[in-house]
Amino acid sequence: MTTPLSTFTAALELAQTRAEAFDALGRLVEATLGVKLFTISTMNFDTMIARRAWTNDATAYPVSGDKPIDRDAFYEEVIEGGECFIRNTLAEIALVFPDHELIGSLGLGSVLNIPIKLQGAQVGTLNMLDAEHFFDAATVARSVELLQVPAMACFLLPA
Repeated sequence: MTTPLSTFTAALELAQTRAEAFDALGRLVEATLGVKLFTISTMNFDTMIARRAWTNDATAYPVSGDKPIDRDAFYEEVIEGGECFIRNTLAEIALVFPDHELIGSLGLGSVLNIPIKLQGAQVGTLNMLDAEHFFDAATVARSVELLQVPAMACFLLPA
């Protein structure tokens, strides 16, 4: 029996690059969670720059969108605390993300960012957005359980 996870695993076995692995991860997210917007960011703490490395919406959120890593609530929760960043209303998102108007214009109003670490260091985040109040406790737990280890495997491949 083919499952979304077994399909991801088969694609990951063949992936030569991180981009190919991220493509497989995007298909896994689509098949299991179906969130409206899914992006993957990498983090460079030497330059304090986060870079969008993968997206399911290249028009609104293209790959290579760079932004500074600011020491804000996101930084405290995700980078320092290693916790997921969850905001379930557009008003809450607006307090942290300067692109909140674009987010709202896409019909999105909640966000879940899952930190990805390798060898104890933060390497990136999985970023999921959907309608307001989408990320309840059960959805967050399911997302982390389903995606954290596959994402770690993806980040091990060369960029």
